[in-house]
Amino acid sequence: MRLALFDLDHTLLSGDSDVLWCEFLMDQGVLDRAEFAPRNAEMARRYAEASVSAQDFCEFYVSTLAGRSPAEWRPWCDRFLAEVIAPRIPPAAHALVAAHRARGDRLVLTTATNRVLTGMTARHLRIDDLLATEVELVDGRCSGRTAGVLNMREGKVERLLAWLAEQALPDSLMREAVFYSDSANDLPLLSAVAEPTVVDPDAALHRHAAAAGWPVLRLAR
Repeated sequence: MRLALFDLDHTLLSGDSDVLWCEFLMDQGVLDRAEFAPRNAEMARRYAEASVSAQDFCEFYVSTLAGRSPAEWRPWCDRFLAEVIAPRIPPAAHALVAAHRARGDRLVLTTATNRVLTGMTARHLRIDDLLATEVELVDGRCSGRTAGVLNMREGKVERLLAWLAEQALPDSLMREAVFYSDSANDLPLLSAVAEPTVVDPDAALHRHAAAAGWPVLRLAR
């Protein structure tokens, strides 16, 4: 068995799930645009330049879920998938996933975005295994905080190793895996696998890939 690992935002998805979710909630009047839009833009900027901590980044977006249960968010998430996310996953991304499925690889979506938002995206992509940032629940409702190890930067390696242990699978599967990502934030996991493949990379990752001789994939979007 071989693992095929996929980042989500700006890799399979043409856009960022968290940023798009906030735009969606502002459009629906759930978040106040005048107050939240500048904060959202600033967080997106800090993420792009890798100047924000994983904790601050993940908790900023998880905070948008505070006060409702995952079940209460489900109708909103269903609309978000249909109206915003699915149209932004290009046929080339579906084809890439399907090619690994046809080879018999075990597919894993690994994303810093939280599980409440990305569980539906994984199902849409027909990827059974999802590693995502977890959301803390208090009395069944989202507290607005994260839980456990964040699935971001070095956390993606830690969470993957923990998942392999839970599945009673050897650590060597990570070292033998292929991983697709656009972001320099994913350098820890890209550096840990046999076949790091950068997809429409950001500037920092493009420079690293060129120096390391990693392949660069451009998806038709």
